[in-house]
Amino acid sequence: MEKIVYNQESMILIKEKIQTMVGIVSELEAAFPGRSFSLDGHLIGSIGEVMAAYYYGVELYRTSTKKHDGVVNGREVQIKITQQNNITISEEPEYLLVLYLTKKGDIYEVYNGRGRQPWDTAGKKDSRNSRHMRVNRLIELDSMVPTEDRITALHPIEKMKKEFKNR
Repeated sequence: MEKIVYNQESMILIKEKIQTMVGIVSELEAAFPGRSFSLDGHLIGSIGEVMAAYYYGVELYRTSTKKHDGVVNGREVQIKITQQNNITISEEPEYLLVLYLTKKGDIYEVYNGRGRQPWDTAGKKDSRNSRHMRVNRLIELDSMVPTEDRITALHPIEKMKKEFKNR
């Protein structure tokens, strides 16, 4: 596996492009009232993965690898990112990194730690065999994660606060 290094310039570029896409989303939502055009799915998932590679040094696996998205310091990690109030997960990961993307393109750390506690407190499986976890609950769980159970950030990343959520 070839290690790809992301730098600050690539993070500036992605933030600028996200702001452009968010502007397009706003235009579409204004043109089509009642419809949501949020940046979800593979696009936002890939954004989260490259952000985790930059901020935490995660070596990413191939796209769509089951259960984990990469590895850092021998720890397998699943990476989730959202602009909404929750995330979904289909299997208990060894470690879980949850990031939040604002409509301005800012990124925050929601949860950083072992996957057991979020998995155990998640909702029951839905029709797609996924479990839902609320961002507010993940913020609470994150406050209880011991330092040794965290993936060390290589670059500063601010912790998510409830007031940062998209409206």
